[in-house]
Amino acid sequence: MKITRESIITGKVRTMDIDVTPIQIAAWRAGGLIQDVMPDISVEEREFIINGVTQEEWDTYFSEEEE
Repeated sequence: MKITRESIITGKVRTMDIDVTPIQIAAWRAGGLIQDVMPDISVEEREFIINGVTQEEWDTYFSEEEE
């Protein structure tokens, strides 16, 4: 299913094709824990659904500084 979200970090709108169903999305929106209603998708895909942030953005804005 194609999921379109706006990143809470950059405001960029992106679409990602994620293996979820409309029923799973509805269950999550109704208050189900995303890891319970969508157990087969990756953490990165869950984060994208929740807040629109891609792994690239996490790496860019929240990576640990190298010493």
